[in-house]
Amino acid sequence: MKVLHSLAFALIAASAAGAQAQTSKDGMSSMQPPAAGQPAAVMMTDAVVQKIDTANGVIVLKHGDIPNLAMPPMTMGFDVADKKMLDSVKPGDKVRFHVEVVKGKPTVMHLEPAR
Repeated sequence: MKVLHSLAFALIAASAAGAQAQTSKDGMSSMQPPAAGQPAAVMMTDAVVQKIDTANGVIVLKHGDIPNLAMPPMTMGFDVADKKMLDSVKPGDKVRFHVEVVKGKPTVMHLEPAR
């Protein structure tokens, strides 16, 4: 998993200069307004839960573009800021999430069911 995080981070750094947010082929778009109660600067990204590792606090998401990290659509594992977030989701669920880099790792800060 650490190799996957490192590779994803290298991709982020390499593509940051020229990245633009756009809708992906699978229809997942990250250019959505923030959910109620979220600060205006927080953009949510659509995703589908692929796998959950509650013991390690990791969620694998097939996600759309993540503009604040200049990350294109892909499937990857993310740490979560709070393991309790994982209690309300299961594989196959459509979700919206916000991710930030925490201690050098992309980390899900907010996770909610998609509407």
